[in-house]
Amino acid sequence: MAEGASGCFPEATTVSSAPFSSSPLPSVVPPVVQTPPRTSIADLGDRVGERVLVCGWLHHQRLLKAVDFLLLRDATGIAQVIVEAADLRAVTQALPHESVLAIEATVVAAPQAPNGLELHDPAVTVLGASVGEPPVDLFRPEIPAKLPTLLDHAAVALRHPKRAASQRLLAAAVEGFRASLRAQGFVEISTPKLLETAPEGGANVFPVDYFGSTAYLAQSPQLYKQIMVGALERVFETAPAFRAEPHDTTRHLSQFLSLDAEMGFIHDHQDVMALVTTVLRGMMASVSGETRALEAHGLQDALPEVPPVVPQVHFTEALAMVGAATGEDLSAEPDLAPAHERWLGDWAKQTHGSDWLFVTGYPMRKRPFYTHPDPARPEWSNSFDLLFRGQEIITGGQRLHEYADYLAALTDRGLDAEPFEGYLEAFRHGMPPHGGFALGVERLIALLVGAPNVREVTLFPRDMQRLTP
Repeated sequence: MAEGASGCFPEATTVSSAPFSSSPLPSVVPPVVQTPPRTSIADLGDRVGERVLVCGWLHHQRLLKAVDFLLLRDATGIAQVIVEAADLRAVTQALPHESVLAIEATVVAAPQAPNGLELHDPAVTVLGASVGEPPVDLFRPEIPAKLPTLLDHAAVALRHPKRAASQRLLAAAVEGFRASLRAQGFVEISTPKLLETAPEGGANVFPVDYFGSTAYLAQSPQLYKQIMVGALERVFETAPAFRAEPHDTTRHLSQFLSLDAEMGFIHDHQDVMALVTTVLRGMMASVSGETRALEAHGLQDALPEVPPVVPQVHFTEALAMVGAATGEDLSAEPDLAPAHERWLGDWAKQTHGSDWLFVTGYPMRKRPFYTHPDPARPEWSNSFDLLFRGQEIITGGQRLHEYADYLAALTDRGLDAEPFEGYLEAFRHGMPPHGGFALGVERLIALLVGAPNVREVTLFPRDMQRLTP
């Protein structure tokens, strides 16, 4: 059966009813009359009493006097294989964990086994033997290793069912983001990640050599998605963003997956917050469909509900509440510290029964130059953060849309308008009131599954200390 079809083998390799040797390259033997198509482990419940072919990794073995229990793992689950023949036991017992196997066997109902099923009378083909034991124990419910070890050996550690489940949840969240926005008439775009100037106007950027000139890795698609409001009105992007922030914390990364959206013809930032709520509800609905991944994290009955209206509090009120509770004088604070966010998260849960809380009206001096001020109180902004379980995961708001306001804002920040000419041209020729938001999806998933460090749910994370693997 050709690779890419429903079986497990390259075209030149066939499976027999007898076990093969443990050679990394299986021998070619007389074929059986018919090789069954591959069955995923998750679908074995529909095949009780039938002879099936399953393929996967040797997850673990339990060796007894007269029988061995072999656990085979594929991307959908783990199956228990009963190995009784002495010659086959001699082969499988010599295999290291993570060897790749194809097993033809009969599906038998067994209430005491994982998922209530076992595979009996197996014939085994070794598709790829592991060269020695893996650097971490993937068969344990939790890998008994420190995070640096897991990250150093990410190529193997990411196979652990719980860590793989996190990636399924992240993928579902991204798909929910896309589907929710498409349903609202948004168009997906892809913007450059090599820029001539820093869109946020700050210093926390990664410079790169660009044919003898200096370019910068994009901190966000902000300028481009605003420009595209002038062409498409409603746009979104899912792409990496790069921040050279000197943070070595459990929630910061130098490269992260940013989910961005921007829309035109809004009244103010409240319209954007309503969109955020709709999108989050769609994302959680999408995540809820990943039953096995949720079960791996014990979340099958514990997904947080996103209320139709998420509670909100103005920044000034938030400071006053936190200050009154802690005895701190926060009247001059321009931002919320992580401890303040945690306090507000607890307050939202206790007062409103919500894991989610909008904090609105951050000081203009702490927001980027394109932020629209509150018309009634210009020192405060028409912007917001969304806190999830006491941690910021989304930043957004209303943007300036008048050309003259941009010139004034750049001057006020001491920024030269010339590098922004391509961006400002959109506003010179008419832009509607608009706004948008950006969501850090790795941070959302880390909080969702209770990971103490965002790196635990990030593929090959990049931070101040790490550029490998």
